[in-house]
Amino acid sequence: MRIAIVHNSVTSESSPDERDVLVQAETVFAALKDLGHEALTLPCTLDLSAVKRQLEEIKPDLVFNLVETLDGQGRLIHLFPTLLDAMKMPYTGSCAEAVQATSNKIMAKERMAAVNLPTPPWVGPYPGDMPPLYQYDPTANDFRDLKDLGTPPRWIAKSLWEHASIGLEEDGLFTAESPSHIEEILKARASQLGGACFAEVFVDGREFNLSLLAGPDGLPEVLPPAEIIFEGYDESKPRIVGYKAKWHEDSYEYHHTPRCFDFPETDHNLLSELKKTAVRCWQVFGLGGYVRVDFRVDTRGRVWILEINTNPCLSPDAGYPAALAQAGISLSEAVERVLNDTFRKQHLIYDRNFFKGFALPVRQTRVSTQRKQDAQGLVFRYEPVAEDGETIRQLTEITGFFNPAEIDVAVELVQERLAKGASSGYYFVFAEQHGRVVGYASYGHIACTESSYDLYWIAVHPDFQGKGLGRQILEESERLIKNAGGTRIYVETSSRAQYAATRAFYEHSDYRLESLMEDFYAPGDAKAVYCKAV
Repeated sequence: MRIAIVHNSVTSESSPDERDVLVQAETVFAALKDLGHEALTLPCTLDLSAVKRQLEEIKPDLVFNLVETLDGQGRLIHLFPTLLDAMKMPYTGSCAEAVQATSNKIMAKERMAAVNLPTPPWVGPYPGDMPPLYQYDPTANDFRDLKDLGTPPRWIAKSLWEHASIGLEEDGLFTAESPSHIEEILKARASQLGGACFAEVFVDGREFNLSLLAGPDGLPEVLPPAEIIFEGYDESKPRIVGYKAKWHEDSYEYHHTPRCFDFPETDHNLLSELKKTAVRCWQVFGLGGYVRVDFRVDTRGRVWILEINTNPCLSPDAGYPAALAQAGISLSEAVERVLNDTFRKQHLIYDRNFFKGFALPVRQTRVSTQRKQDAQGLVFRYEPVAEDGETIRQLTEITGFFNPAEIDVAVELVQERLAKGASSGYYFVFAEQHGRVVGYASYGHIACTESSYDLYWIAVHPDFQGKGLGRQILEESERLIKNAGGTRIYVETSSRAQYAATRAFYEHSDYRLESLMEDFYAPGDAKAVYCKAV
């Protein structure tokens, strides 16, 4: 396969963070060659028409997108993938809309706030463009609502668009008397922060990086979490991973902010929460390929999302490769999974209206027009977390359709997936509303068959039954099975009168009764086997 590695053009005057993309390009080039692909590199400038002509001449099967800036401007990062969309040329990573939505940090924070993802309070941006969807009441000058994050809270000025910690240092911290005072400070600092900036409440505490990698079914695998250790930082030195800590090799910060992958047992629940939140970011923003989510955890143990990076650095000494190594995944293996994810997406119907509006929390699936109203407030999650064992036990018990032995089996499937990951053969669809699991399904490939799948479980909380949620969970499971190469789905249920509604549910969903095995569960209780071709 011919793959063009396209990266932002670099000159002798480029900053260290920009020049690093050349190392990344070399790293990806070596991985692609190791995988047996024909690879070539191409710098991308603001002359997108010239880049378009070059790509048309090269005719790559796929573009590995390493464009992080254009003309040194992070705010232009989405232009290149937008060009590829117009050319109908497949490319790695997240789509152009997701790249733009995460690169504009206020746009990202507003989206997080819309779906109750925790992100530190903010004011701005400056200069303002569109009216803010979320803003503090200017009359609340004492910021009483922020007392849990410091009294008075400290704020940190951040660039609206630029990543790589551009302009982010401890001298960016400040206190303010009112929102208008914050705006004055932002106005004075905007030129040092890429021309546009905002203020965010500084969360003093621990810092974590969660790296995610697309799996074979498009669902993310969360790599081992990393914590940034602030060695030698006392009360007089704020714990900030600024530009110097990342790029100035002769600085104190660079040598005293190592990452750590070892955690005590007391951090188990915290790490589970971080992983769960990172996966929700992937779903809500429709991410793909490889991603990193950065967090702070305050002194009360609360998790806060700082930002989402759709182009995390792939240089050998960077955090993402370190997480891969910790997971036992080589860079070549990761690159292959990123390529597979790209081609998997080419066979999906992708709704470009996905990113319009903030009222509707987004699922990683296509939502047709007639289903949007039913889907409002619903988020699908695909990876179980430790708490799901008890959640599924309670959910299956309250439905009244399963006996204790069956409930134990449902919980065991969750535990097996947590212990063995995808190798367990068990896959899940959790339907959440406002962070609460209100329904779920479990499915898996049938051993010794080419493309047949079992739907093991589907359950909906009684409060949500009769509202179309079961149908949505079933359709999402069918979509995932079909995308994984499945062609036939089998489901089993009882012939007893208690299960008449269950049988009608499958029949109305185009499942056909294939067999009726008399006295299977008990005398007079037959097993009904239904099947649907997808």
